[in-house]
Amino acid sequence: MKHNVFPPKLSFLLLFILISQLVYSQQPGKITGKVTDSSNGETLIGLTIKLGTTGGVSTDVEGRYNFGNLQPGMYQLTFTYIGYKAKSITDVEVKAGQVTMLDVAMQEDTGMALDEVVITVTARQESIGALYAQQKNSVSISSGIAADQIKRSPDKNTSEVLKRVSGASVQDNKFIIVRGLADRYNVALINNAILPSSEPDRRAFSFDIIPSNLIDKVIINKTARPDLPGDFAGGVTQIVTKDVPDQNFLSFAITGGYNTQSTFKNFVSNGRNSTDFLGFDDGTRQMPSGFPSTRQRYNAASTDRKIGFTKLLPNSFGERTSTALPVQSYQLNWGNLKDFEKGGSFGSIISVTYRNSQNYLDANREAYDGANFAYQFQDENYRYSTNLGGVANFTYKKGSNKLSLKNLFNQSFEDSYISRTGYNQNQNSDIEFSSSELSQKSLFNSQLEGEHLLGKIKLKLDWNLNYALLLRDQPDLRSVMYLRQFNATGPFEMVDDYSRRFFSQLTENNYGGNFALTLPIGRNNSLKAGGMKQFRQRDFSARNFLYEPASVQFDDSKLTLPKDVIFSEPNISTTGFAFNEITNNNDKYFGESDLNAGFLMLDNNIGRNLRVVWGTRVESYYQYLDARDLANKKVKAEETYLDILPSANFTYALNPKTNLRLSGSRTVSRPEFRELAPFAFFNQEESAQVTGNPDLLRSQNTNADLRWETYPSNGEVLSAAVFYKNFQNPIEQVVSSSSTPDNLKFGYANASTAYSYGIEFELRKKLSFLSASSPWLENMIAFANFTYIKSEVDINQAGQEKRALQGQSPYLINAGLQYKAVKSGIMLSTLYNKVGARISKVGNPLAGVENFYENGRDVVDFQIAKRIMKDRAEIKLNISDILNQKQVFYQNYDGNKVYNSGKDIEFYGYRIGTNLSLGFSYDLKLHSK
Repeated sequence: MKHNVFPPKLSFLLLFILISQLVYSQQPGKITGKVTDSSNGETLIGLTIKLGTTGGVSTDVEGRYNFGNLQPGMYQLTFTYIGYKAKSITDVEVKAGQVTMLDVAMQEDTGMALDEVVITVTARQESIGALYAQQKNSVSISSGIAADQIKRSPDKNTSEVLKRVSGASVQDNKFIIVRGLADRYNVALINNAILPSSEPDRRAFSFDIIPSNLIDKVIINKTARPDLPGDFAGGVTQIVTKDVPDQNFLSFAITGGYNTQSTFKNFVSNGRNSTDFLGFDDGTRQMPSGFPSTRQRYNAASTDRKIGFTKLLPNSFGERTSTALPVQSYQLNWGNLKDFEKGGSFGSIISVTYRNSQNYLDANREAYDGANFAYQFQDENYRYSTNLGGVANFTYKKGSNKLSLKNLFNQSFEDSYISRTGYNQNQNSDIEFSSSELSQKSLFNSQLEGEHLLGKIKLKLDWNLNYALLLRDQPDLRSVMYLRQFNATGPFEMVDDYSRRFFSQLTENNYGGNFALTLPIGRNNSLKAGGMKQFRQRDFSARNFLYEPASVQFDDSKLTLPKDVIFSEPNISTTGFAFNEITNNNDKYFGESDLNAGFLMLDNNIGRNLRVVWGTRVESYYQYLDARDLANKKVKAEETYLDILPSANFTYALNPKTNLRLSGSRTVSRPEFRELAPFAFFNQEESAQVTGNPDLLRSQNTNADLRWETYPSNGEVLSAAVFYKNFQNPIEQVVSSSSTPDNLKFGYANASTAYSYGIEFELRKKLSFLSASSPWLENMIAFANFTYIKSEVDINQAGQEKRALQGQSPYLINAGLQYKAVKSGIMLSTLYNKVGARISKVGNPLAGVENFYENGRDVVDFQIAKRIMKDRAEIKLNISDILNQKQVFYQNYDGNKVYNSGKDIEFYGYRIGTNLSLGFSYDLKLHSK
């Protein structure tokens, strides 16, 4: 009997790769790139490029050019443009089936030379000069990370990528913190459109729902400009998804992962549904179709009918134990570029990603009431997560016009099961509690945008129309609690106040558009004017049910039944349980906002060294909230704000490689719908109730920055900056006055004033300077950024000490070492990240509750990658969170503002485990037609 050496699927894969290698070796190559002004980084449109002595092409509206169908070999390109010195670039190598990227920086012709001068450089030298022009000529103070750097890290999603950016950190593994300022002080854009808040209970976007491999680059603008939204104080995060390919391609990637405390261990849940692995609930967790649509209709029903309605919901409280499978991640990318004979091109990129993980957290919780324990719990948290994402971008370019349709879809699914044991001192009881919570979020974003160069005056028009839909569904959150008196020997009894089912739905629609006109004035100045409109509608509703005795005939012995039996159909009866709907009048709200903005921005070059980008943005913002309080009284929050937001950015070129920047601006931070809505939601993970405040005011912010930066050579940077921010009416999440240590309630409030100031350093340096005799050091790069921040809030309440602004970290550290062995194709990187302890929730001394802090921890990641198969494939090993230090949220009772495990109260603590993953990716370049 013969045995196949390879399974059929593996044989097919190997055959596919072999054929693609043979096809690839016969393909022609391509030269493409972008041409800019070396003094200000502006793209040069309509510039002529000649290939050898043959006819030339012109740069398009983005300053890009393209030569296709070139046979392998060495080429010479000549660049000419009115008012600039001609440039000839030699030794431009084209390889079979590959794209040679050549960005070019042109120098202005001052008119001093008597004869025509042609600058001649090599391709390698020119790429260095173009990089300088792009890095040091940005309008505002910013930091960023590109797709190539993202590939060299173990980051799976955008939130993990953002941790690598200078001055940025991430809270709860998904919300961005810029210069230590909480997520609510930052705004996010995707391809020039504002992203909606993805959370029902905070003003923030959950960046973990966007896979990192769909990103082209991420830029964080830390200073304001008239052409950017003015609703921020920390930073404007711009996410750019993958755009038009340089050539046709088809690629795929497969990754498997192992978590040291989860994978192949027991995994507990209430069971899986048929489509959970795809990231969608199959409908069985939804409210049954025959169930009464309102609380009034349900509670008006007879006892028998209530029992019948309760039986419509399946008994899904029982535990199911399985084995946690390894992390799975798949990606498929396709790109196509079609050049037309009569000019113009059409490009497409379609990318699909899938990721599934099953993680276990062992967490401890405790709280004090004075000198005594209020409670002490141990949580076992099991999380089943699926993320399905896709990008479909299409672009048509011809001459001075470009049209793009960009689409992003993401489905995020997380099913969390918590098993809690411990004791509650105030209830004098031991406790057994479990809950199952599913949250699924759908985000669809579509944008139609254009770039056009109009007339001989080269008036540039940029416009964008966008739509975003956000859906958040929380179907059938289930919890059940049992108590038993201390020192008792009998069974635990179910407590109906905490045994419930909860349903919520959130729908948000965003409609928007913007435009900008840029008029060149002379050679080095421009006037830019434009406008923006963004209209939002959010609709939220929830329903809440308790399991309670159905009648006076209730059989008390049923209270001791186990959780997988207690709510089964035989026990939903007159002697058992039925629902009591406790949905409150404030468990729903409707909100809408309308933002209309206009701006005027001037870009002036004064002399040869000073550049000033200045102007004003005017924003008219209308916000409306319709909700009700517990007494069914209508709560209406309706405000219209008119804000005039000036800003100025000064850049002085000390020399061709070094800038000195100064910036000043006014910005605002407006309350989010959820922060205004009086809806009260119980957060299972934090064991706390969260309620909004309809009386919140917007925060008005004053910002100032000073930065010195130098770019000594290709890919290197050294910078130092100082910054200051003043806040009027800053918004914070605080502990409510009605809280107690064992019954926490969080709300939102305006502080009177606050300020923050700090310093920021960034370094990226090749290590070749250490030894001239060791050429391998040329390929080793060290990088680090450090931010130190001091903040203080003006507190009006008596007895409270001065404190930092909520969410403000005192310091942030990112560092790393990367090495690339060119001949062997091996790449190594080690990354380090740490964020200082910050206030996660503001305490309330009057309620006997101290501030809640999130302690910092050291995070070390490592990656080794190897290019194989003629550079067409890559094997990558990632090890993330090697140290696996404990994540601790604590209350600082000894007053020294430093976490002390023996003295401070560890409100919540857990470890996430070390993650190891091994991935294989393959890239098939397809012949362009």
